[in-house]
Amino acid sequence: MSAQMQSTPQTLPAFCEGIQYFADSFPEIDRLGASPLLGPNQPALPDASSEAAIYQTLLAADALRYLTLQVTGSKSSGHPGGFASSADAVAALHLLGHRNMVTEVGHHAPGFYSAMFLDTSLEDMGIHTVAEMRTRFRERHGLLGHLSGAIPGLLAPAGPLGQGQHFAMAGAYLHRDKLFPVTIGDGGLGEPYIMSAFQHFATAYPDVTNYLPVLVWNGYSQEHHSMVSLWDNTRMTDYWRAHGFDDVYLIDAREFADTPDAPVYTDSTTFGFDARMAFTGAVLKASDDAARGALSGRRSCLIIKQLKGAGVHATGAKSHNLYAHHTLDSDDVKGGLQRRALPIKAWEITRENFRHAGGGPAARIAVTESVRELPSLDGLPLTEFALGENHVPTTAFGNVVGEVGKRDPMFVVTNADGNEASGMANINKALTIRHPTADDLYFQGPSGQVYEPLNEDACAGLAVGIALFGGRSLWCSYESFAINGLPIWQTVTQAMAELRRPTPATVCLFTAGALEQGRNGWTHQRPEVESYFAAMMRNGNVYPLFPVDANMIQASYGWALKQKNKGIVITASKSPLPVRTSLAQGDAAIEQGAIVLQEHPGKQSVVFAVTGDMVLQPVFAAAEKLAESGIGSRIVAVVNPRRLYRPGDVLWGSVSEPDGRFMDDDTFKAMFHGDVLLGISGGPSAPLEPVLLRSQAAQRDVFCWKRGETTASPQQLFDFNGMNAQAMSARALAMLERTAS
Repeated sequence: MSAQMQSTPQTLPAFCEGIQYFADSFPEIDRLGASPLLGPNQPALPDASSEAAIYQTLLAADALRYLTLQVTGSKSSGHPGGFASSADAVAALHLLGHRNMVTEVGHHAPGFYSAMFLDTSLEDMGIHTVAEMRTRFRERHGLLGHLSGAIPGLLAPAGPLGQGQHFAMAGAYLHRDKLFPVTIGDGGLGEPYIMSAFQHFATAYPDVTNYLPVLVWNGYSQEHHSMVSLWDNTRMTDYWRAHGFDDVYLIDAREFADTPDAPVYTDSTTFGFDARMAFTGAVLKASDDAARGALSGRRSCLIIKQLKGAGVHATGAKSHNLYAHHTLDSDDVKGGLQRRALPIKAWEITRENFRHAGGGPAARIAVTESVRELPSLDGLPLTEFALGENHVPTTAFGNVVGEVGKRDPMFVVTNADGNEASGMANINKALTIRHPTADDLYFQGPSGQVYEPLNEDACAGLAVGIALFGGRSLWCSYESFAINGLPIWQTVTQAMAELRRPTPATVCLFTAGALEQGRNGWTHQRPEVESYFAAMMRNGNVYPLFPVDANMIQASYGWALKQKNKGIVITASKSPLPVRTSLAQGDAAIEQGAIVLQEHPGKQSVVFAVTGDMVLQPVFAAAEKLAESGIGSRIVAVVNPRRLYRPGDVLWGSVSEPDGRFMDDDTFKAMFHGDVLLGISGGPSAPLEPVLLRSQAAQRDVFCWKRGETTASPQQLFDFNGMNAQAMSARALAMLERTAS
């Protein structure tokens, strides 16, 4: 067949505007492409083994490849190669009616956009033609370089490698009657998280099998061969079986090559028509068998072994990325488009098949395109502790968590290092650790709601995936170890900022702060993680909360449960601490951003702005020392620092479910004005930034965490970090002297 420019508007479907090349013909199109197999009353291929089904799947794969190269080539930017080698499997699963597809590979984005264009989902964002898709690709308010929360029909974001499997498993957990395929690149397979996450989930939820990993084994990663490129088929199959998969379907393009010297990784698009049909038929059958198995209790995996870049402008790692010299007029891109060109009739057939696959455009039928109904949490029982009593904040929190789980049976708590070690054994007792071994001594059993893989990525991944897909979840972690789970938490929270629907906030609780882990030394003393959230506050939808006691932590969680499309981080201690506020005061502090805990009159005034709970102990002691010298003080708990920024500091107006509440200037002045301001934090100083930005005190300074050490008590850690009451009062007096002079 030959390819030519199309310039006859009368014969060109409107959506094809922007396609540069069309083929004069395609083998067997009159016989096998006489009419689309899918339609209003036919949401999936009626017979996946029929010659017509195989043929129309082949057309769909070529259409996806063509669009991927056409769109990326139009901007000399983007990543066509990885998706191109997966196109046959992606096309097969779509035409089989499985539309809830996610990916582990952000670089496959243009292929996923192409599928959403073909099924008309992108019309929801004003993209009706290929020309419009080309214009909007990799532009603001358009088709982002990686999948995000903004694109109609696409279920989940795709950023750093090693994340997509969490979305597939979360979707499968919440929607047991639907299949959730997830494409995984063999470049990303080097991430250790992927397979361990699958294996732990399979052990904890043996009855949830309706997710389908699709390994795109193409021999290359971004700039070199993949680390598994030398494995043979047996080793790869054994690898997946060893991680809990019952059925592994591996389709190797080389086995269908019509030349005797085909390389280990082969491009099926170079085969003759009969060999291409044989390969596509094998992919379609394996996809169908794997999908049916996954939906009927068999943990299944589909592996497509095909050369990276199959059917686009280059192969191997050279196909991964387009650069400035890759234009639509360069020989390589132009040649790739002409090789993949289809006749107009093929485009019409493919468009109709995608439009009706699964029952309609993904923007209408994907599970994340509608709000998931949730059981009511009205009237959660909270315990009002008396002022002055000592109570463990995390234990008070755990009582509320248990009640949430009892009311919402799909609610999941994740924790890698143990709730009991964080003062929250009551969560395990109320909700049970999910484990195949039933043992009442450890509150564990096969139907529990507490998910405990020893992997923070798996903890964070399932928790945020459930929240993104419309469910309630809670990720609990030692502050020290949480860093391994933060990349996916950040990915999802950022996606929630641009999501097209409201969904429950992703909530996490970080306990066992540095001051409580003295005996363990610096390995358990890493509060620097709080700087991560402080930086994210400016995104507009991230809220680190620092409750001061057992009452306020309950108020914090109650507030978090009502929020939508936010990332909320509660940091608290697991030690008995004085109750300093009522529940009502806690509510007010969270809404307002801060609360005055104590005020002493005096001839001069020192304001202590404090984030944290245990660190209040030396602060109160410092205030008493100042009072002995006739110096006044005010202790202000900075509970919700996001509220303390100025509106212009935060991109709050650009996010879904925008929250534009900030403390006004008069209230801020009444709380934080003084002769001297001391910012105090048991962690880093970053959460205090909004206070330091707005304060007009002539003298300002900060006491914060410096470094961990092995100690016998919190006081020794305060001393080591120069954060004891003596140092604070002395610093305040010195600052007052400078002010007076």
